[in-house]
Amino acid sequence: MRVQGRIFKDGRFWLAEVPMLDAMTQGRTEAEALVMVKDMVEALANCPGFSVTVHSCGSGDIELGSDDARCMVALMLRRQRARSGLSLAEAAQRLGAKSLNAYARYERGESSPTLEKLSQLMAAVSPGSDFVLQRGVVP
Repeated sequence: MRVQGRIFKDGRFWLAEVPMLDAMTQGRTEAEALVMVKDMVEALANCPGFSVTVHSCGSGDIELGSDDARCMVALMLRRQRARSGLSLAEAAQRLGAKSLNAYARYERGESSPTLEKLSQLMAAVSPGSDFVLQRGVVP
């Protein structure tokens, strides 16, 4: 699984931003900012053995990839829910779930959603936001 981001120079520092994870970090050099965004995402995920690879796509675009889609989705859901100021119960209610655990199992990384379900989950935790979710083929 990959999420998109960007890297750009702002004054003396390089900033690395990942909107889907509502996260940003900086470095003194472009290379340092790329290392920092990798470390930041791995720390935020807080999943044993979780690792991220940063891919430079040119023109300031980056992608952060991981083989652990469950952990990446869990992080994305937690960050978007927190950004929206929602509790777990509110997110579950917006999803139309009958129990809190129906939503929470995705946020804990215990279940891996289909692309359609992920779209529903993102709409529940980040109302009014527009995200592009797509299936891709790894080269």
